[in-house]
Amino acid sequence: MPRYVILRHDFPPGHPRSSHWDLMFEWGQALRTWSLPVELTPGGEADAEQLPEHRLAYLDYEGPVSGDRGSVARWDAGMYWLETSSDDTLKAVLTGQRLRGTLTLQKRDGSHFWRVSFSADPTIGGASAGGAS
Repeated sequence: MPRYVILRHDFPPGHPRSSHWDLMFEWGQALRTWSLPVELTPGGEADAEQLPEHRLAYLDYEGPVSGDRGSVARWDAGMYWLETSSDDTLKAVLTGQRLRGTLTLQKRDGSHFWRVSFSADPTIGGASAGGAS
């Protein structure tokens, strides 16, 4: 089963980008990646910006990011399986340390932004979401 990770990406003070969460799905030899402006919570929704694919090393990496782009820390990690995958929809069941349930990404028309939502599923077991890291 493929892996996923959500990294908290904090930028140094004065950097033009805001701190965010990077949602990354193992996809062949790379990670499909989206930037989330907020922490995922059950029933919550947010717009996610699709980013270029990242290296698989980020599945296990925590620490500084090259180019004075701050640092990343693991917020959640686990396995996933796809329920739906098309050009404009990705629906995955997450079995992570924090998130257990269904994550849906729906692409906005003509954009690199996607609408992301998460529904906790207690039948998968474990914690559903949230909490301090």
